[in-house]
Amino acid sequence: MGQHDSGGNAPALRTERLGRRYGRAWGLRDCTLEVPAGAVAGLVGPNGAGKTTLLEMIIGLLEPTEGHVAVFGETSRAYHEAALARVGYVAQDHPLYRDFSVADMFHLGRAMNPAWDQGLAQERVDALGIPLKRKVKQLSGGQRAQVSLTMALAKRAPLLVLDEPVSSLDPVARQEFTREVMTAAAETGLTVIISSHVVPELERLCDWLIVLAHGHVQLAGPTDDLIARHQMGFEELVMSYLSEKAVTR
Repeated sequence: MGQHDSGGNAPALRTERLGRRYGRAWGLRDCTLEVPAGAVAGLVGPNGAGKTTLLEMIIGLLEPTEGHVAVFGETSRAYHEAALARVGYVAQDHPLYRDFSVADMFHLGRAMNPAWDQGLAQERVDALGIPLKRKVKQLSGGQRAQVSLTMALAKRAPLLVLDEPVSSLDPVARQEFTREVMTAAAETGLTVIISSHVVPELERLCDWLIVLAHGHVQLAGPTDDLIARHQMGFEELVMSYLSEKAVTR
């Protein structure tokens, strides 16, 4: 894993009383949290908890209704070029153009991202045995996920955000994808925020934990500290904050 930044520099992520309203209902409310640079943070919560809303505000695809979000000390504004460039993003459904070849997808990535690293993209798909000429619609689910991850990494952004990236994959593809993420984090010091329903998977990956329920942050902090403070295992701790008894703040 990448090392946490202990030198007083800005955290990778800071949100202050962040909220997003949809009509009369709040998808996320009063969200204040911090993730240090170099952390691998797990984001967990039931459907409708506000996970995707939070992630889309972090990456600059959604404007907050209230509060603000900063990535490495810079306020993130929706659809602002600088904000979008600071974050690599892999969505749950790995949206790629089905009729494009892998090379076409990389060409698009290069056109959209000033810091695009074509050498990294090429090296990764070569190592994975994915031909550049193959069309997206001919790839397996695992290969599509790997191409999406490669495009996010080739942006050379300091923060990588993954929204349920392995939910549609078989166990072998899940394991391969997870291994690639952890290797990238270890080699480059990337900060990673990964949303997942699979709690045991997060336990293996994450040194930072964020639990969302009912549109509010229920728990956030370094995994080891939280486990020691509550004197319970990772999965038991997460479930205790996701149970019906969990109190919103």
